[in-house]
Amino acid sequence: MSSIEPFTLSVPDSELERLATKLSTASFPDELENSGWDYGAPLSDIKRLTTYWKDQFDWRRVESKINELPNYRVRIQAEGFEALNIHFVHQKSNVVGAIPLLFCHGWPGNFLEVVKLLPLLARPGSGKSTPAFHIVAPSIPGFGFSEGTKKKGFGLVQYAETCHKLMQKLGYEKYVTQGGDWGCMITRTMGKLYPESCLASHINLPRGMKPSIFSNPVLAIQHFLTPYSEKEKRGLGRTQWFLQQGSGYRVLQATKPQTLGYALADSPVGLLAWIYEKLHDWTDDYDWTPDEILTWVSIYWFSTAGVAAAQRIYYEATHPSPDGVHRTMTEQYIPHVKLGLAYFPMEISSLPRTWSRTLGPVVFESEHDKGGHFAATERPDAIADDLQKMFGKGGPAYEVVPGRGGYDFSSKL
Repeated sequence: MSSIEPFTLSVPDSELERLATKLSTASFPDELENSGWDYGAPLSDIKRLTTYWKDQFDWRRVESKINELPNYRVRIQAEGFEALNIHFVHQKSNVVGAIPLLFCHGWPGNFLEVVKLLPLLARPGSGKSTPAFHIVAPSIPGFGFSEGTKKKGFGLVQYAETCHKLMQKLGYEKYVTQGGDWGCMITRTMGKLYPESCLASHINLPRGMKPSIFSNPVLAIQHFLTPYSEKEKRGLGRTQWFLQQGSGYRVLQATKPQTLGYALADSPVGLLAWIYEKLHDWTDDYDWTPDEILTWVSIYWFSTAGVAAAQRIYYEATHPSPDGVHRTMTEQYIPHVKLGLAYFPMEISSLPRTWSRTLGPVVFESEHDKGGHFAATERPDAIADDLQKMFGKGGPAYEVVPGRGGYDFSSKL
């Protein structure tokens, strides 16, 4: 499949039956009294969600809603690896000059994180006051309904290459990006490798490093002279909590993903608990419905590459080849690509602003009073508003893509 083709999702009945069997015979561990969330996902929550998954959750209804999206697949080959069938959503605006935007998810997210953004960004706002975007949201390789590699070494360079080639295949020679979690690191890598095409990026997991007098003298002086704000202090506290209490998963997935994969691939309840904990801990009191939770978990359970594939990005991004990109390199200065930073109070890592400004030529920053790690799901209004301000008329990245300013209303589709 070398050409772009429509994609319709259809999980075989046999897979639904296998899931139902596993859920009906699931075993659960015991639990300490009054432990709450201290030790992980509470037993009562996991039992409740397992029962709902088995008896009430309607995957075929979810599947039907997914199939209402403009889904496509195309075969893309990263250099040195086999060609992979890549699934993506492509919502074209009716505005000819709409801005091409790649939306990139991470773990344990998926392509559906873009859904709430589609009506906000594909069409201009009232009075044609805001720019429109052509939105491309892939299932990154090994996730969702994209294939995954069978070879070692498929790291950030290859994820970036795949996403870049997808945009090229769609006719978007120049484009902008938005991402959080791995989406942040993948799009940052795209800017590092393809600055002539990836012209601007908006990220909602801004990290960076403490500014040095040698590499960032102006920021270093600002950092020395300016006390941390109360928001920055709370952000550092949140970051410390994550590093000390919430990042054990990252060590496992970055060191022995295959061993973990046996448990997750065999036990849907184990997969549910593994993901549900993150949905709870990483958000800002977002009111997840059982259907939302189980849709996300089911996408991993029914994924094309298999449940274990999605963990491997953690290993590859921390064990790159000599010519690869380590995840920490995405926290260093990347020139040429205009950068927008969004800060949410319950993000898992929130560093002082002078640290984040070491990432590159920052042209836009936003502070939000509510929201966490899954910003496009929790606060789609905030992400959309950021993008419209950053790329709209009067914004610091207006017309960054030549001929695609977002305001050409000469065509109707």
